[in-house]
Amino acid sequence: MDMKRWISIIMLLIFSATIVHFSPPSTTQESSSVVSVLPPAIAIAAAFILRQVIISLFLGIWFGAWVIAGKDLSSLFIGLIDVPQKYVLNVMQDTGHISIILITLFIGGMVGVISSNGGLIGLVEHIKKWADNRRSVQLSTVFMGFIIFFDDYANSLIVGNTMRPLTDKMKVSRAKLAYLVDATAAPLASIALVSIWIGYEVGLIGDAINSIDALNEPYIIFLNSIAYSFYPILTLLFVVFIAYTGKDFGPMLAAEKRAVSGENATDTSEVFATETQPLQSSSLNALLPIFILICTVILGICLTGKGETITEILASADSLTALLLGGFLASMAAIIMTVCQSIQSLENTINAWVSGLSRVISALVILVLSWTLAEITEALHTAHYLTGVIGDGIYPAIFPAIIFILAGVISLGTGTSWGTMGILMPLVVPVSWSLVSTSNGTVNPSDMHIIYSSISCVLAGAVWGDHCSPISDTTILSSMASQCNHIDHVRTQMPYALVVGAVALLASIASGFGLPWWVALIVAVVLLWFGLNQFGQSCQASPTRTQTSSLDII
Repeated sequence: MDMKRWISIIMLLIFSATIVHFSPPSTTQESSSVVSVLPPAIAIAAAFILRQVIISLFLGIWFGAWVIAGKDLSSLFIGLIDVPQKYVLNVMQDTGHISIILITLFIGGMVGVISSNGGLIGLVEHIKKWADNRRSVQLSTVFMGFIIFFDDYANSLIVGNTMRPLTDKMKVSRAKLAYLVDATAAPLASIALVSIWIGYEVGLIGDAINSIDALNEPYIIFLNSIAYSFYPILTLLFVVFIAYTGKDFGPMLAAEKRAVSGENATDTSEVFATETQPLQSSSLNALLPIFILICTVILGICLTGKGETITEILASADSLTALLLGGFLASMAAIIMTVCQSIQSLENTINAWVSGLSRVISALVILVLSWTLAEITEALHTAHYLTGVIGDGIYPAIFPAIIFILAGVISLGTGTSWGTMGILMPLVVPVSWSLVSTSNGTVNPSDMHIIYSSISCVLAGAVWGDHCSPISDTTILSSMASQCNHIDHVRTQMPYALVVGAVALLASIASGFGLPWWVALIVAVVLLWFGLNQFGQSCQASPTRTQTSSLDII
């Protein structure tokens, strides 16, 4: 199977090289041709074939470097050498890029420490005290997911493993637990104001707006885009609806009925016995570093921003410096608290901090390669070509919805939301700007929602595809932490993701045509609430064939 995939990659590269050979040369330095879209296209196609985002991004970068180097046989070697010593080196010399890498490392290290010193477990213990029935244990699981908002991996592993004994005791199915965990992991981390995701997302946006003089503060752009991130927001609300009402549909309803009736029962006493707890657990060990992180970011933005209004302060603030200082102080606080309380030795605490770094290393590699691909596409004027091709063919109002679908398909096939964002963001931002900009290169403030919505649809579509993909890392982690059969988790979660995704797509289209985002969001929430109560059933009902929901066939 691997050989077949590599044969497909070789054929893809040969086909792309043939296009390059027969394409007419550009007439001016600023002009571009179909060749300019080949590097990102190769990255996308290779990601589908190989399901390895790092290799796929590298192939796209190498191909682009070959084109720039001269497109002949010797340029293959020259382009390969240019990748590290020219393009990667260029992106790593940017102080903003270095700041984002350090921010991600500091927050990752903090998560590693508070995971090992009992801080997160302490938070969990407080929540578990009032989980004494099916509804409360499900709501507790959701609430715990909201508490661990800064890292989707930590969310999946900690919430799933900690709540599994309680959900088993209350006869909540493992499939339901896996959904509750998965639905509060990536959706929340992707839109949280402070999280491991934030450095990555802001970094992608910052690199994508480099060629647009009117856009100069990526963190503020990210904040504005959150309002249009309909899928993550609706998923978080829908999972609360599911937990509160106790209603389900499709394969999840069947799984819940089996759990309530005692089928596939689990020996919870054995699960409780195997649960390991740290020697000391205190929620303060997690709350204080997180509090320091948030407060430092807020204070840093206020101190570095200039102006009389909040908008002016946010627009002029140095958010990267605030995030960098916040991540550093939070890491220091977590380490000092752990050592001073004699929970762990300094050596073990540093090891825990380094272990936290290891969680984000692969993501940082993807981020650097994404920046490098963006540098290649800028040199080839890819956005200029795409604008000329689709500028007159796509109505700006539906562009965000198209991006949502495209991002979802790529994420579904590759199993990575971060890789999808890295591939699409460098293209989507300049194209969306060109679609709504006037002849003098400015954008009417009333059209800025198209740009914000396009950015949010890259993020939202990537998370949606990640939820539906059986090869997604967070989906696999959620299954593993909940000890649920992986295929069962994918099969029971997919109908929920499809329903919420369809409603989110409609909301994106409506907001694209000018409907205020908050109106679109309210209508979408009402649709989900009404639909769940209309088609969902409580698993308390006796599992007779006549009571089976029509959605069970999904």
